[in-house]
Amino acid sequence: MGKTTITGSRQKNRVIDNIINAIVGRQGFLLLGHKTPDDDCIASMVAFALLAAKFSRHICIYLGKPIHEHFQYLLNICTYNSIPILYQGDTLSAPVDTVVVFDTAKPSMIEADALVRKIIEGENILKVEIDHHLGSDSAYFGQEEYCLVTEASSSGELVGHILLRLKENKRLLKRFQINDLISRNIVLAILTGIIGDSKMGMYLKSEREKEYYRVFSAMFNELLAQKTTRRTNFSDMQQVFQEIQRLSKNEEKSFNYFIERKRFSEKIGYVVLDERDINSLSGEFDNDTIVSVARGVADILAEESKWLGLVCYFDPPEQSDLIQFRLRRSHLFKTLDLRTVLKIFSISNGGGHEGAIGFRIPKSEVDDLGNYVATLIQGIEALIET
Repeated sequence: MGKTTITGSRQKNRVIDNIINAIVGRQGFLLLGHKTPDDDCIASMVAFALLAAKFSRHICIYLGKPIHEHFQYLLNICTYNSIPILYQGDTLSAPVDTVVVFDTAKPSMIEADALVRKIIEGENILKVEIDHHLGSDSAYFGQEEYCLVTEASSSGELVGHILLRLKENKRLLKRFQINDLISRNIVLAILTGIIGDSKMGMYLKSEREKEYYRVFSAMFNELLAQKTTRRTNFSDMQQVFQEIQRLSKNEEKSFNYFIERKRFSEKIGYVVLDERDINSLSGEFDNDTIVSVARGVADILAEESKWLGLVCYFDPPEQSDLIQFRLRRSHLFKTLDLRTVLKIFSISNGGGHEGAIGFRIPKSEVDDLGNYVATLIQGIEALIET
């Protein structure tokens, strides 16, 4: 059974209160996200870490691998606030009693090395989850009553809900002598998640998502302007968005390689890179760059086609024996929940939300990639017509 939205404000507030009580009552927090984390995943971890740090808790963020240079400002915030960032092979400096997973559709997608896995499986570990991915292709990680998993523009928005709920608890804030709960850095991290995942609100579908986006983005954008004192800092959400979208030189070269191979069916813009292509790319660019660019290209193709964007590429042999797919919906087309594609094609190794999914197929199951993609496109376009 996949994740389902929280249907009432009473239940949602109860879960939020449970998470706040965990922040107050527990000591060591390990924050995790999904493999190859995006802006919302990283930003929601940083925002939560800053929030827990207000209560003098020990927090570590585990990333596993170095992340995109665009998010260096978020890592700098962690450095300034003495929040350790851990990578593969690093050891923890303090015991952990609480693991919080962000923006991750199902447990198999969590970025974790052997040490992190051992911690997750340990006794007396409280498991908390904050996520906006729903549907049958998803699965819970957190314990009952500690899963803030519901419809939202982003996981960053859900951390914003925790922040605002905590803001109303004057007695608790006074007890811990917290006078500046909503700091500029927390605001910046939450805004990064909200605008990054929704592309400045462009990919939101439901009226509820749009309304929360308007309220949260306006409120946090105003707070960011109020709390920014130097011109060299981000002072509004548009500047944050531009930074997220900026391509590095390496990404630009990789991006051009993808775009030169774009094609269009009736309703889908797509790029297919075979083993020869990926061998050429992986000889010049690291895997994180290729993954990051593939996401961006799928977004661009979706907008150019006005329907859907699809990117397909082989993983390098040393990486895995899988073929990667990324499917993104245009902001102009909102009637098809893309998770339906996973059901129709019986794809178990995949996930996402209604506007964007990623999935993986073993190379051994695909005799001819061109024919497989053609069949996939035909099936998706048939879904659009129904």
